[in-house]
Amino acid sequence: MARRSRRTPTQPKLYARNRVPSLARDDKSHEVAANSEPPLSEAEGSSAVKALDVFRVLAKAGQRLTEIHVHYERQPEYKLKKTEKAGEKLNWRVTKMRLSKDKSTLTYNEFLTLSDIPKETDDYRLGNRSALEWIIDQYQVSTDKRSGITNDPNRADDPQYILRLIGQVITVSLETVSIVNSLPVLGIP
Repeated sequence: MARRSRRTPTQPKLYARNRVPSLARDDKSHEVAANSEPPLSEAEGSSAVKALDVFRVLAKAGQRLTEIHVHYERQPEYKLKKTEKAGEKLNWRVTKMRLSKDKSTLTYNEFLTLSDIPKETDDYRLGNRSALEWIIDQYQVSTDKRSGITNDPNRADDPQYILRLIGQVITVSLETVSIVNSLPVLGIP
């Protein structure tokens, strides 16, 4: 006659599917409730699978959005058309950038103009402005009137940093819009 193995009192019991495991040791009331639960209907089962699929899509999208936003400086630069002004000296310094009315062209400085900015870049908003508009506003030379302290975002060790950042922010904006537009409709009113 084969001996049945017995659980030791320290081993937890796991009860019922779709529930958090119970760590009760020898309480039979949970076992009765779990075993008397009716099985899922076919419709409930398929909706649970559908919900799980939607969750996985949302989790994957969230993971990618986190990756591109946390590591925005590692993203590839969006290739913009760069037009250098003839007769001007090579200059990567920014004092104040300006975006055209149609938001397709950015005057970087007197020497350089960036064009062919995709219109979808403006669809990714940080409050009431696009990420590109935020960069344009934050990355300019300014002097505080009260203290007289000058804020200069230009980097002596990396003169093309702001130019590269603009391309990276455009890439992040376009990918964010693409990811958000591809999310499934949840049907929540």
